[in-house]
Amino acid sequence: MSGTSEGPAPTADLVSPAVAESHQVYDIASTGAAAPSTPGPAPGPAPGPSPGVHPVPPAGGSPPSPAARPHPYTLGAAFAAAPLAMAVVGEEGLIVTANEAMGSLLGTGTDAVVGRVAADLVDLSSDTRTWHAYREMLCGRQSRLRCTRRLKHPDGHSLWVQVTVTPLPENEHAVLLSVADISVRRELQARLRHLQMHDPVTRLPNRGLFFERLSAALEAQSYEASGTGRIGLCYLDLDGFKAVNDSLGHRVGDRLLSAVAERLTRCAEEVGRTRANTPLVARLGGDEFALLVEDSTGTDQLAELAESLLKAIQAPFDLSGQRLSVSASIGVVERHAAGTTATGLMQAADTTLYWAKADGKARWTLFDPERNAHRMTRQALSSGLRPAIERGEFALEYQPLVGMEDGRVRGVEALVRWHHPQFGTLTPNRFIGLAEEDGSIVPLGRWALRTACRQARRWQLDRPDEPPIFVSVNVAVRQVWDSDLVADVADTLAETGLAPHLLQLELTESAVMGSAGRPLQALQALSDMGVHIAIDDFGTGYSNLAYLSRLPVSVLKLDGSFVRGFQYEGADDGERPNPADEVIVEAMIQLAHRLGLTVTAECVETSAQASRLRRIGCDTGQGWLYSRPVPADRITELVESRPRGGAA
Repeated sequence: MSGTSEGPAPTADLVSPAVAESHQVYDIASTGAAAPSTPGPAPGPAPGPSPGVHPVPPAGGSPPSPAARPHPYTLGAAFAAAPLAMAVVGEEGLIVTANEAMGSLLGTGTDAVVGRVAADLVDLSSDTRTWHAYREMLCGRQSRLRCTRRLKHPDGHSLWVQVTVTPLPENEHAVLLSVADISVRRELQARLRHLQMHDPVTRLPNRGLFFERLSAALEAQSYEASGTGRIGLCYLDLDGFKAVNDSLGHRVGDRLLSAVAERLTRCAEEVGRTRANTPLVARLGGDEFALLVEDSTGTDQLAELAESLLKAIQAPFDLSGQRLSVSASIGVVERHAAGTTATGLMQAADTTLYWAKADGKARWTLFDPERNAHRMTRQALSSGLRPAIERGEFALEYQPLVGMEDGRVRGVEALVRWHHPQFGTLTPNRFIGLAEEDGSIVPLGRWALRTACRQARRWQLDRPDEPPIFVSVNVAVRQVWDSDLVADVADTLAETGLAPHLLQLELTESAVMGSAGRPLQALQALSDMGVHIAIDDFGTGYSNLAYLSRLPVSVLKLDGSFVRGFQYEGADDGERPNPADEVIVEAMIQLAHRLGLTVTAECVETSAQASRLRRIGCDTGQGWLYSRPVPADRITELVESRPRGGAA
């Protein structure tokens, strides 16, 4: 046996977790190193002192007083009769003497113990740290050693013992070895740990044990050369389990969970028949289960497992005459163990399970890094919206609305830009939907309204002799429900001095066509105030023409998909445009004019499109032919010039 030096030994108890939880079985009956046996104390009324227990006083010295030292007969009798197994170990590591309790505990008898190597007898050399500390004690350089060992009794059963080694005060080259049987205590601890680490309903490992095993698996596979070095996880959630609990009661719900656990366990055992490791099945809480696959071979293996799990769950359950059918959604993650943390793996699994639910349930979904990156970006944008408004990270750009007949700039649409410190300049399609979800569209819309009206008034004051241009601002339906839009508009117009007819509010067709109650009342109040109401992206939503006549709308903005159909298709066939789109657009323009509405065509990109739109009666156009969205200071230049694509 050999040990490695680790510096001076500590003086406190050496109780290492690695030592205390050692599961090595040591056979007591095996023989140690051969050594001459030292006979025990001779019987009789006055036995001689046992070596290391009560050494003879030095020659010429007076014996210690009774108060300073117990009488030798008392000490020897106590050692022999003590119920605790004890033995004296000499400096060579051999047992010099032992009491009857030691022989009884080890099942070998006292005589068979004497002369044995103590370290072999109680397995002190199985780990380097304990062996080093024990050698330090034999040399007198450490005060105490304590460890826990599992030993094998000669009759075949195993017992857990606590081994304590302490120096003998008057003999620096001998130590006292005591061994206590703690098998009952260990068994009780094992039972308590099992209860603590297992779910009482399904008897599966619970969340605590699952994370313990997951962390250990990640650590082992990250450093071991054997195995695949990969890990897989199936994170499963029952679809509609709450309805079962609510309608049939928690007792039926618990029976269902137990039945699900049995089926998942059978699926894991099927995998284990063809592989070295059987997947760990655990209940993480509620109706959530997880299957951990160590040394996974790739996504194909996890996909096959997920398919078998879905099929197993979808088969009907018969619960004491109650027949139930349920389904499950599963998030599947498979990756290299190196560089992966338990928290990161579970976050990925939770995200993927959410995707499976969102995609329609009763399915499994594999983790997609690109989709996750998009989700993380969405989350970052969503959480930063309100602070960005306060920090002034938003700005407006303006795109001209040009008269088709004369090419003059009649107005501009205000478009919000977010100058994000991390992601750069973002267009509305990246954040408006998020703003509507979390309600930040209300303060953002209020800011955009005031900024646009203030700018329109400034243009009017800078060009007092020219016809003023109007400004068009997009409004979300949530702004109508969550704020007093009518009051906000009235206050803004009063504050900026902008005339109501120079403000146009744009709402999408789907929002306007479904308006009723408060939204419709607000739109009517704004129209009565003199503000123009425009339907954006017309032709892509409900297109409820009968309802259109009853709305306080003054402008239709044709969706750009219709205008793109005006592109000429090749030069060999006379460059004729798509006739179907022309017919539809012309019909919508005529209908709008019959209702007293004006029409704006979006996404006008070529002079040919502009010419055709002008011929069929479109009022205004908007698109890159005239200008991309630009900062406010560029609008004055555009107003004073004649944009390309105007009247020919």
